[in-house]
Amino acid sequence: MTMSSAAVEVQGISRRFGRRWALRGISFAVMPGEVVGILGHNGSGKSTLLRVISTALRPTLGRGAVFGHDLLRSPDAVRGMVGFLAHSPGNYDDLTARENLRFAAVMSGLPVRDLDATLSRVGLASVADERTRGFSAGMQRRLALGRLLLCRPRLLLLDEPFNNFDAEGVALLHTVIEETRARGGSALVVLHDRRQAEDVLDRAIQLAQGALLSEEGARAPVRHAAWSA
Repeated sequence: MTMSSAAVEVQGISRRFGRRWALRGISFAVMPGEVVGILGHNGSGKSTLLRVISTALRPTLGRGAVFGHDLLRSPDAVRGMVGFLAHSPGNYDDLTARENLRFAAVMSGLPVRDLDATLSRVGLASVADERTRGFSAGMQRRLALGRLLLCRPRLLLLDEPFNNFDAEGVALLHTVIEETRARGGSALVVLHDRRQAEDVLDRAIQLAQGALLSEEGARAPVRHAAWSA
């Protein structure tokens, strides 16, 4: 397998913070159309791995690529294909929901359009012009998901994405994952409990103390359409 054939491929990825190794020689690949869960206890390196793949962190050792673009040599190209839903929703408290989406579109070099449709889809149409400082944790999470919908990333990096979501929000997130898969995109989903995403996972990998402990299948991968913007 070459890096150009994979949605994500990392080889020997390690990351050190001071004297502590948060990641230790991680190697695996994710093919286009695959949804892969990342399991492990707190401190196992799950979030650090996503941050390395998103180019928010540089690996101390090793190499990787997203859809053939090297994490170190082509970080801008990688960022243009990645949608990262982190622990913190990353919204601006002094902006309204609509202004947050508009700002995200402009900063990503996207046309400012479909803002109202996106807010409606994530259930925030009624509060589109309210400042987000008063939003609940679930509403903040929905707005962050709205940013992903605007960008239509080829790779979803989702860090415990079901936190603070009600049943409707969970169903919406499952739909977003499946839509990305259907376009030939992929997803890496950090989970404490794989049952949260059992219906959409193709397989899962287990981390322990920064190392790849195991890989286990969930269902046979299926063929998906080629990516379309």
